[in-house]
Amino acid sequence: MITTAAMAAAVLAPLVAAMFTAAVGWRPIAAWSSVAASLAILTSGIVLAANVGAGHVYAGGHLLRADALAAVMTIVIGSVGTLATWGSITYLDAELRHGHTTPARARTYGILVPAFLAAMALAVLAGNLGLTWVAVEATTIATAFLVGHRRTRASLEATWKYVIICSVGIALAFLGTVILYFASVHAGGAGGAAAAGGGDGGGLDVDTLTANATHLDPAVTRLAVVLLLLGYGTKAGLAPFHTWLADAHSQAPAPVSALMSGVLLAVAFTTLLRVKVISDLALGPGFLRTGLLIMGLGTLFVAALLLVAQRDYKRMLAYSSLEHMGLLAVAAAAGTELAIAALLLHVLAHGLGKSVLFLSAGHLQLAHGSTAIADVRGVLARGPLLGAAWAAGLFALLGFPPFALFASEVGMARGAADAKLAVPLAAALVAVVIAFVALTLHGGTLLLGSAHPEQPSLRLSAAAAAPLVAGVVACVAIGVVATPLDHLLTTAARLLTP
Repeated sequence: MITTAAMAAAVLAPLVAAMFTAAVGWRPIAAWSSVAASLAILTSGIVLAANVGAGHVYAGGHLLRADALAAVMTIVIGSVGTLATWGSITYLDAELRHGHTTPARARTYGILVPAFLAAMALAVLAGNLGLTWVAVEATTIATAFLVGHRRTRASLEATWKYVIICSVGIALAFLGTVILYFASVHAGGAGGAAAAGGGDGGGLDVDTLTANATHLDPAVTRLAVVLLLLGYGTKAGLAPFHTWLADAHSQAPAPVSALMSGVLLAVAFTTLLRVKVISDLALGPGFLRTGLLIMGLGTLFVAALLLVAQRDYKRMLAYSSLEHMGLLAVAAAAGTELAIAALLLHVLAHGLGKSVLFLSAGHLQLAHGSTAIADVRGVLARGPLLGAAWAAGLFALLGFPPFALFASEVGMARGAADAKLAVPLAAALVAVVIAFVALTLHGGTLLLGSAHPEQPSLRLSAAAAAPLVAGVVACVAIGVVATPLDHLLTTAARLLTP
């Protein structure tokens, strides 16, 4: 009962916040309702983690399903959502003061952000791959309007690119879902009867598909898996369908960029993890591994090379997210328990670190009216707190200890080595080193470079600083005291490595 209530709360709480903002408009009480909804998602994730830590799977009617992976991702959505909605309060107020938005657009923002959170929560808690597709499509609709929030030429261009490319990806995922349903319904033996007898879409039920994966027709399943990889890979920002990512993440409001980079990409990728379980059982582990390695390594090298040439700090952070998604793909290809557990820790740690950086970038953009690295120098000297937050987020992103990305990257590397993927691992490490150097140089220039005398002060109010401080504390806490998560991550990895 408590797990069903937790699942329902994770989806319904942000919807209530969205409706409340629609009724009252953008004002402090509405803004804080979104923060409260994010905290409700986080609390739901913790409750679910306490109940599924032993490997249990709970169903919430015919629609919702909670296991260790769902609990981990609900915690990620709640954590990053809390920082993003908290940071939105001062960010949007500053946008209104500077004339970058209007009260009507602020109201739309206040409606769409919690709706976006609800869609992501539904995507990870859905017990049916058809419902997962609907939820992921809903995230595209909500974020399309958020990317174009400022209504500038660049933001509208980014919106159209995002909509067109992701719509193609979602269409491929839809076709793959339909074909997988066909394979499920027409599977031989008891699996086919059970699937065909379910008038409620049981052929796409995650547990049904997993239990009867060996009965699926290999040729049909192979086609479905390829389409799902391409479709959800597009939404996750994997090459060669990554071209929307930097434009959308750089043009969206900073808190929305934090949600898109820190959570949305991972939500799409965890859908691929669900598909991987079915694919491994039906086709063997080698089939999807090949696709993940090709897309993962391609993504890593594209991101590394684009980071070298990058001159815009928000696009730099977007390409960094591209790099990390490539790492997740390589870890998923390895498929060992260690690699998957490290992958999930990486998702959480990256989401928190990237949130700190994007929220910091938002303050820099508001102060300078520019996202060019050349226009923003000497941040640490002009704003010690903002500079310290940027430095902490950058160190976390680069994988320095004691931040959790150090442990997750070591774990993913060990998992790839255990899976006999020495050559792909070596190639991935080359790309990671290139990206590391590029991020260090660009981030260091912004932080320590000589500032122009006329550049503004970057001192933050207490309200603006609070979410940054909370994010840095969370990054350090996850890195230093990750023990409470160990069992949950291991349990999730065991479920994903049949």
